[in-house]
Amino acid sequence: MRHLEGKAVVVTGAGRGLGRAYAVHAAGAGAAVVVNDADAVAAEKVVEEIVASSGAAVACGGSVADPAAARNIVELCVSRYGSIDGLVSNAGVFHQAKPWAEDLDRIRTLVDVNLLGTVYCGVAAIERMRKQDTTGSIVNVTSGTHLGHPETAVYGATKGAVASLTYGWALDLLPVGIRVNALSPLAVTDMKLPPYDGHVDPDDVAAVVTYLLSDASAGITGQVVRRARRGLGLLAHPRIGEMIDADAWELDDIDRAFHESLTPLEPIGYADHRTVPARE
Repeated sequence: MRHLEGKAVVVTGAGRGLGRAYAVHAAGAGAAVVVNDADAVAAEKVVEEIVASSGAAVACGGSVADPAAARNIVELCVSRYGSIDGLVSNAGVFHQAKPWAEDLDRIRTLVDVNLLGTVYCGVAAIERMRKQDTTGSIVNVTSGTHLGHPETAVYGATKGAVASLTYGWALDLLPVGIRVNALSPLAVTDMKLPPYDGHVDPDDVAAVVTYLLSDASAGITGQVVRRARRGLGLLAHPRIGEMIDADAWELDDIDRAFHESLTPLEPIGYADHRTVPARE
């Protein structure tokens, strides 16, 4: 069964790695795919691979960090294939650094590509999807680093913003039938150097994206799907913990609450880096 038969899909950052795997798998499931990458040559090579397998694809160079380029990616999908039924906002850049060794220019790039690029592409796609008779599906790519991971605070912050964007858009678009989910993959990618402990091959992640783009996932929205090692699961949504009521909150009241009620403190980070702050 070709789950995306008759659908037109955009995949950003699809010139290599995970993005390439998403584009190839979607095309294999019957979608016509716009393969975007800042490296136009890499995008063309992926298109050639898809066409050689009897799929339909067109390349579109350009950085999603440019609002005009982001809109052009979406408009190419509509002009070439008549609609945009799915968007995979995968384009991203990775960066590791201690807080005291951050590169301010690199921080700007992280925000521009990872967050604003996702916003620009999403807004352009939503504008088109709302005018169509069919429903649409958006898959944003986030990362488990937004839960806290050493030396990736800024990168994780951009991906945390993408998760938050997913929750908000899912609520806004629920009445118009556009689903918005996110994927948090732990996969081998050229954005990160070895060792790849527990990381899966990109080809083993791609089916999750195809599923979320397909009508088989109707009714699933506002979710962050985790694909890591041999597992598939959902990230818990942020939520406000138990609140303590008082008539006033002065310093002594706050200190007493932290010692008597707000304990233990919330753990920091995830996976092997998860730890609980200690208080005397």
